[in-house]
Amino acid sequence: MHAAVESPFKMQSMPPQIPRENELGGQGEIQGELETINQVITPKMYKVVLLNDDYTPMEFVILILKRFFAKTDEEASRIMLEVHKKGAGIAGVFTLEVAEMKVMQCNQFARSRQHPFKTTLEPE
Repeated sequence: MHAAVESPFKMQSMPPQIPRENELGGQGEIQGELETINQVITPKMYKVVLLNDDYTPMEFVILILKRFFAKTDEEASRIMLEVHKKGAGIAGVFTLEVAEMKVMQCNQFARSRQHPFKTTLEPE
């Protein structure tokens, strides 16, 4: 005679049955299972800030602004002078993920060219 072997797996119950139309009072669809929100939530934005140092050439800062932030020559020169005179300047405002990526790209590019140039981000 075989002994009953207990399965290590528990039996799952059947999924709940979807009510038929006549069980819903003639409404034709289930009410209250899907809730929609009529408000659009905008993501928090972050500024990418370029920091001044005494060693990075101004031309390199302009290159960064043109390459990673799509600035024109005039825009890049204006931001570079702001960084030079005030110690910091804003390259752009982005969502968190984009701002983090730009900071990482700029810092890696500067490091690969042996410049101490740094960028950071801060909430807007």
